Amino acid sequence: MHIVTNKLSNLQLSILQMFNYNLAEKQLLEVKELLAKYFAEKATEEMNLLWDKNKWDNSTMENWANEDLRTSKKDNK
Repeated sequence: MHIVTNKLSNLQLSILQMFNYNLAEKQLLEVKELLAKYFAEKATEEMNLLWDKNKWDNSTMENWANEDLRTSKKDNK
């Protein structure tokens, strides 16, 4: 068996200290949902900053979606 010995992050340590007791399953799910929403909002904020900074728009996203990023076998020779 392989044991991973990563240190806990400051977030993990803080949560362990705050919740040094068992929660009901419903409460656990609610806390997980709150954390997921928080980080989703932060990711959205960062993405909005990138869009503004780089002057991206819907056509930028369409161009990216239609790019062919695969290399052909000819390119690898």
